[in-house]
Amino acid sequence: MFARVASATVVGIEAAPIDVEVDVGVGLPGTHIVGLPDAGVREGRVRIRGALDNSGLKLPLRRITVNLAPADLRKDGAAFDVPIAVGMLCAAELVDARALEQTLFVGELALDGALRPVRGVLPIAAWARARAVRRLVVPPANAAEAAVVGVGASFQIHAPANVGELVAWLRGEGGASAEPPAPLPDATPPVADLADVRGQEVPRRALEIAAAGGHNLLFVGAPGSGKTMLAQRLPGILPALTFDEALETSMVHSIAGLLGGGGLLRARPFRAPHHTVSVAGLIGGGPQARPGEIALAHNGVLFLDELLEFPRAVLESLRQPLEDRAVSIVRARRTVSYPTDFMLVAALNPCPCGYLGSTIRGCTCSTTAVGNYRARLSGPLVDRIDLHVEVPALPYHQLALADEGEPTSAVRARVGAARERQRERGKTWNARLPSPALARVAALDAAGHQLLERAATHLGLSARAIARIRRVARTIADLEGSAEVRAVHLAETLQYRLLDQTTT
Repeated sequence: MFARVASATVVGIEAAPIDVEVDVGVGLPGTHIVGLPDAGVREGRVRIRGALDNSGLKLPLRRITVNLAPADLRKDGAAFDVPIAVGMLCAAELVDARALEQTLFVGELALDGALRPVRGVLPIAAWARARAVRRLVVPPANAAEAAVVGVGASFQIHAPANVGELVAWLRGEGGASAEPPAPLPDATPPVADLADVRGQEVPRRALEIAAAGGHNLLFVGAPGSGKTMLAQRLPGILPALTFDEALETSMVHSIAGLLGGGGLLRARPFRAPHHTVSVAGLIGGGPQARPGEIALAHNGVLFLDELLEFPRAVLESLRQPLEDRAVSIVRARRTVSYPTDFMLVAALNPCPCGYLGSTIRGCTCSTTAVGNYRARLSGPLVDRIDLHVEVPALPYHQLALADEGEPTSAVRARVGAARERQRERGKTWNARLPSPALARVAALDAAGHQLLERAATHLGLSARAIARIRRVARTIADLEGSAEVRAVHLAETLQYRLLDQTTT
């Protein structure tokens, strides 16, 4: 007998349909899986046989052939256990084929027959609903994740706990509930308040500008000056995710298996990988081309502390994703793309010992050591960072006498107002403005052109750096509610170009 079961896999953040074809025929008993499966899929035949035997479902001792179509698409993971098991039962006439119509199955099987969670259920659910699939069968731990796309009479989610419940439901004997568990409440982690930062008016101002325009930001300062403290407070002043942003961000986290059975992400991601991270860990890769840290930071913040401790190859791999807001991972048989529209915030020490220019502790580094240390940061990467700001180490008396800083709520209100002005002009933030739009919305008067020309000549600015300066100036104007970019906005922007000033 022959059976066909609908399933799906994930390529990038998009789902791709997979037909699971099962034939129970004459031949030596055994199970053969074809269709470009990886080791995890091939091992499924052992899990499936054990799950069915322990659930009291005996397959005939015949030759079973499983084909995963299309055959030219690599299949990986254990999500095909459930559709293969259902196909075997249908081909063995233990389940009616009519029960499988307009139904899509995903899930891993335990040896006792329980359904275990798998990665990528959210993009699969979104794909299934958009293509008029009426029923989606997922493990219970993935039910709330799948329900994010919405359920109703035309699209139902079924979450059987084990194979026994699944078979009973397919036979019309009850079992799996037609209503999945309600989505778990969105866990929004507590946000550190910007009021905790005392002093540091210039770095605080730069943080607000970066948040208002979506700009990349680099803090330079001695150890303990507050660079990390400032960066950790950036998500709190960013506007809340829109539904579309939350859905796309949740899809990436679903593929990485990081949703934890919850629903839609509401807090903007804040990813802070250690400086020992590899290129594949940061950009994405591996045999299954999994998303890396930059994709997991999509619509959020990527924080790189101790920037110059990262390997040079890792830092240079950021150049293309920072420009294109997407990354493509090329493998022999496929190319996978992930969105990477994140804000980069980085922190570094001014020298190897960290105390160059400090008024609290003397620097012990030679001029050569400082030069070699800073040479690790390439000019093309610096060009892609909009603001570079010094975070000075404040002496005790300044910290003790400084008033409590402005709270996160007040700064978030200004950032939200500035972003609303950008939204009214177009659909992109200032940091993403293309050149034609930049010339229109950030036009300079004669004084502005003269100031920028002098700065470009004195600092040796590239064309990319000049464009980024104009984008930041546009953001400062938005924060002030100004329709025009004036010379005073450019002047403030130029003080946030520390590395240009120190390399000339």
